Amino acid sequence: MAIYHLHVKVIGRKAGSSAVASAAYRSASRLRDERIERSHDFSAKRGVVHSEVMLPERAPEAWRDRERLWNDVEAFEVRKDAQLAREVEFALPRELSKAQGIELARDFVQVEFVSKGMVADLNVHWDRAEDGSPKPHAHVMLTMRSVDKNGFGAKVRDWNATQLVERWRERWAELANERLAELDIDARIDHRSLEAQGISLEPQTQIGAPAQRIEGGGLDAGEIEADRAELHREIARNNGARIIADPSVALDAITHQQSTFTRKDIAKFAHRHSDGMEQFNEVVVAISNASDLVELGTDLRGEDRFTTRQMIQTEQRLHRATERMDLDERHAVSDAHREAALARAAQRGLVLSGEQTDALAHITDGHGLGVVVGFAGTGKSAMLGVARQAWAAAGYEVRGAALSGIAAENLEGGSGISSRTIASMEHSWGQARDLLTTRDVLVIDEAGMVGTRQLERVLSHAADVGAKVVLVGDPQQLQAIEAGAAFRSIHERHGGVEIGQVRRQREVWQRDATRDLATGRIGAAINAYDAQGMVHQAATRDDARRDLVERWDRDRQAHPEASRIILTHTNDEVRALNQAARERMRAAGDLGDEVQVTVERGPRNFASGDRVMFLRNERGLGVKNGTLGIVEEVSKQSMTVRTDDDRSVRFELKDYAYVDHGYAATIHKAQGMTVDRTHVLATPGIDAHGSYVALSRHRDGMDLHYGSDDFSTRERLDRSLSRDRAKDMASDYDQIDPAQSYAERRGITFRERVVEIVRRVVPEKLRDRIGGLLDVRSPGDGEPMREGGRGPERENVGAQIGDARPMLVGENLAAGVSRETDTPVDAEAALRSARTKALVRHARALDAVLSTGNADGQGSPDQMRELRDARSAFEKVRSYRWRDAEAAYMKNPELVREAGAGRVSRIVLALQLETEIRTRMDIDPGRRADRFVERWQKLDRTGRQQYQAGDISGYKSARSAMSDMAKSLERDPQLESLLANHKKALGIHVESGRRLGVELAFNHGIGLGRGKGIGI
Repeated sequence: MAIYHLHVKVIGRKAGSSAVASAAYRSASRLRDERIERSHDFSAKRGVVHSEVMLPERAPEAWRDRERLWNDVEAFEVRKDAQLAREVEFALPRELSKAQGIELARDFVQVEFVSKGMVADLNVHWDRAEDGSPKPHAHVMLTMRSVDKNGFGAKVRDWNATQLVERWRERWAELANERLAELDIDARIDHRSLEAQGISLEPQTQIGAPAQRIEGGGLDAGEIEADRAELHREIARNNGARIIADPSVALDAITHQQSTFTRKDIAKFAHRHSDGMEQFNEVVVAISNASDLVELGTDLRGEDRFTTRQMIQTEQRLHRATERMDLDERHAVSDAHREAALARAAQRGLVLSGEQTDALAHITDGHGLGVVVGFAGTGKSAMLGVARQAWAAAGYEVRGAALSGIAAENLEGGSGISSRTIASMEHSWGQARDLLTTRDVLVIDEAGMVGTRQLERVLSHAADVGAKVVLVGDPQQLQAIEAGAAFRSIHERHGGVEIGQVRRQREVWQRDATRDLATGRIGAAINAYDAQGMVHQAATRDDARRDLVERWDRDRQAHPEASRIILTHTNDEVRALNQAARERMRAAGDLGDEVQVTVERGPRNFASGDRVMFLRNERGLGVKNGTLGIVEEVSKQSMTVRTDDDRSVRFELKDYAYVDHGYAATIHKAQGMTVDRTHVLATPGIDAHGSYVALSRHRDGMDLHYGSDDFSTRERLDRSLSRDRAKDMASDYDQIDPAQSYAERRGITFRERVVEIVRRVVPEKLRDRIGGLLDVRSPGDGEPMREGGRGPERENVGAQIGDARPMLVGENLAAGVSRETDTPVDAEAALRSARTKALVRHARALDAVLSTGNADGQGSPDQMRELRDARSAFEKVRSYRWRDAEAAYMKNPELVREAGAGRVSRIVLALQLETEIRTRMDIDPGRRADRFVERWQKLDRTGRQQYQAGDISGYKSARSAMSDMAKSLERDPQLESLLANHKKALGIHVESGRRLGVELAFNHGIGLGRGKGIGI
């Protein structure tokens, strides 16, 4: 886990310190101290991976020699109590590689110290803890006087200001978090004190040596190491005592950036916050026995997974807010206003597709919650622009928000909705400004990137005041930076509309490839581009980079009017590609005179004609983090840029220096971007979410480059680019006690009452048959995992998952939902309609009893009578069906309300699994395997047919059912063994040596779960 640490101190003679000795120790070198005529030799010290002296402009070049620099400092400072240097030490995120950590440290030092006139002696240490985990950190020794070509001048008193240290602390957190986000690393640091974060632990501040004593005999390294170790032990010991006394402080810290965690995560945390094995064990026991700890069960890796009651409560508040909003019907837009908005759009040449029109109707209906899932390039913003006009005509004020500034800018530019960042919006709310009202419509774009806590705060405020919220995004694109997957969870619970018709790409086959990317078929998309000669393999990554820049340059010269971007995964590669692209521009004579300036990331050469990217939101300039443009003029003092939306922006570099070359960018910065052509360099860190974004930004063409030293075969490339790293929610996991989970979602906190309610409602025979209400089936009896659901399947889901006779309630149970009032054309249609009515009636009766039962667990006499009648009616149209339904509801109680509302697609699948469990013991083992293969093949065929027909919702339903079948094998070792000889029939062509369910998922490109620590 990345930690925050930044400590500032002064090295001075008053404490007996020597600048030369201090520099020798930090750089692990041998330096001669001319003042005392003694050498300090620490060359045997290990762990120093980078060491350099960084000079500001006008500093003597001789000072790159560390020995010369610090001896000059010692000679210049004559007072016996002189302050010789300032030291800043900071922890580097351990998730970074050494190269990435060094680059991050250099960037921070350049921007915050060297660019301000300080000489910086930077040393990066990559030490190891006792357990072998890395402890990367940096030491920076800084000069304290102004410098010029002649040497030192006056001391700069402003460098001693307390507020400057606070700025350094804040800027380090900002820069590190930005870099982690660019690298798609799910970790963040916080410069605030742990107390300010609500975490009552003492920070382990001393990474390097504490204040040293350098006396006449020199520096005692052994004593320093002993002091440092003792300091760490003391802090760890104190934190361990706090955790033992109150383990909730540990749970708060562990879940600061992740919704769920494992025993391994607990052990890592306990190791860092304890001293010795005895206290470590006590800390682990305290955390494991904490009253707020909630065990969620095991993931598919077999690891126990946990969360906290606070995280569950946050998710419950989120879902209660969405339920309240979904039931609110005060925001209707009339057909006349909607039709007028469509007509105005048509006059501008914008004609919405059928899917876009459906989405427009969905988000402008009366409900307070709207959810739109749209693939990349499907025209979501264009649809929102029409909705904005309809809402405005109906008297609503429309606001937009997004996690990042560039996403907010893209929303505003594409739809005309005035937009800002969510953080800015929340800040205004904290000042009691710009609060939402019942007449507001808030559109949140790229909602899949918003963490659970933040989205809960926004939606709870909206629900409290009666505002309407429309969430727009794609769960398959880049994941939320903070903990959770709230958007995906809301979509699964409440449904919404999906826009699957890709419009961004001009070629039909490219639109199909984007659809493949959106549905997890990464290999198919890469194959499509490979067939068109757009996938390029080179011997090494360096060769691939050169090939990419060569192709980019040819394309640039052939089509100068087109827009283009180079995309890759890491900031290291972005810098190398930017430099290579500039060299091509320079060689072609397309750049003006070079001017070297110091920007946030260090010294850079800019010229007129250069492509640049803005790196920080600045409202006064009208630019956001990610805004692109072309340099029109540049000098040492200022720059003028023509942005891509054709605005001329001029700024003084002393006021705004957050620019860099913009030929290449990280994939993380590209979400929401659209250009004519993209050139992508694949590196091992990329996953399915990054692949989807990178390979779908273009209108006309995309070229993918990779090196054989990174991916030895195409299969390895496909596999790496297909890795699912979707984030999880606590609610993704099966709860230990389904009855309690059901109650908590309804605000019931008395467990005994809930148990009694459900015990009274569920027949005794049924309780006996499944082993008791409060216990899920043991892994030995072959129970499949609960069907997680994937949102609003179309009304013909029953048919989409194939001919399920005799397992389903008719071959097309769900088809009767929207046609209950139609006159059946034959007996079979009448039977389907009757079964659907019986299912819906039973669910409504059961939900009424569970929701309003009295202290004895009974509903009113009328409610109980209706439940008995509903069961009887269900029994008449299908034997045992109501019992199977109630067994399914106990595992997944949210299905009760869904089915009662007529959304029966998920309960259809759950019923099939329950019926299969009930009849399993009567089936011949060989027949069980045959039945599994038959159903798997039918689902696979049906899914392919629906995909080819463009029915993405139906395709997802079939894939969801296949995922459940694969998951069920984890709890059915007998069937898994029987299927070992059926791999070819199941479409398994590449064997990984893993469990059969995982091999099924990998070969068919389906996921076994969202988050849950699962990776294929």
